[in-house]
Amino acid sequence: MKATVWVDGWQMQCCGEPFVVGSRVAWSVTEPDSEWLAAVAGPALAAELTHAEEHHSDGQRDPDSLEGVVVAIRAVHYRAAPDPYGDPRQFHPVEGSACVTAVDRATGWDEVEDLAFAGYLLDVSV
Repeated sequence: MKATVWVDGWQMQCCGEPFVVGSRVAWSVTEPDSEWLAAVAGPALAAELTHAEEHHSDGQRDPDSLEGVVVAIRAVHYRAAPDPYGDPRQFHPVEGSACVTAVDRATGWDEVEDLAFAGYLLDVSV
């Protein structure tokens, strides 16, 4: 069985452990925020998600456990711009600007010039 897991870039940077294709993982997961990812990467990618890896419980959702082997990693970047209808200091994803790239490792620091790093989409064999 395959799970498609979202890993936020900020959570990897905060307290995630780097991993590579082929790594065995055991994570706490919750329901993904597909609406946010649809705004960043489009509805097709958001529809693939089955889980979101979670290091920080918000107390509203009890995390589940997921164990498996990472079979693919995709880094997600996007262009950010000020909200034209709100606070100009707040940046939001520009629709249609996502750049999704296959990578063989996840460290949390996959920076690309002029793009914001959102996180990783992972295919995990469970």
